[in-house]
Amino acid sequence: MVVISGVCWTIAYIELIRGGFRDKTCGMPLFALGLNFAWEVLYSIDGLFINRAFVLAQSVANVAWACCDVAILVSFFKFGRGLVPKGARSWFVPYTLLALATCAVAQLAFYLHFDNVVAASQYSAFAQNAVMSILFLNTLLNQDGAPGQSMLMAVCKCVGTVAPTILGGIVEGFNIYILLMGAICLVFDVTYIVCLGKLKQVEKVASH
Repeated sequence: MVVISGVCWTIAYIELIRGGFRDKTCGMPLFALGLNFAWEVLYSIDGLFINRAFVLAQSVANVAWACCDVAILVSFFKFGRGLVPKGARSWFVPYTLLALATCAVAQLAFYLHFDNVVAASQYSAFAQNAVMSILFLNTLLNQDGAPGQSMLMAVCKCVGTVAPTILGGIVEGFNIYILLMGAICLVFDVTYIVCLGKLKQVEKVASH
């Protein structure tokens, strides 16, 4: 399950990077990007140098995802001015830095609150994944077209969350928090896939 999640999320990130630079946009909403980047940097450092509480495959995946997020951040700073609220566009860089700092503090709050690092990573990961799934759908429904998005990314994002939901919520022991948060992610991810598929069909017909 760890390997499935790692591979799927890595594919999703690569698709977001590829699509972002192709369409001159950022495919990941800012606060989703901030939460992901903060989580991956924090638990990469902890997994490799501090508590080393994760299996090696998870730590390797965290480092790979953090590197991908750097590329997505570059696309956001390069193309993302139009993706922030209109009133914040003249303050694009300070607004973006504030969002990233806020996400980092939120992740640090989980890390410092829990005595168990693995539990901290799980609870914060599923909270951020739920937020991210909602933000992806919200962004898709509030913009023209689907720049930076692909069905491969959407499906891999969904499967990449389902796998750790099964692992942490059932296989490793019953955990109602993980199951419920995973269910929220699944509902929004499937809705996102359906909406994106319909939008892609409309774009395909319009292009002909």
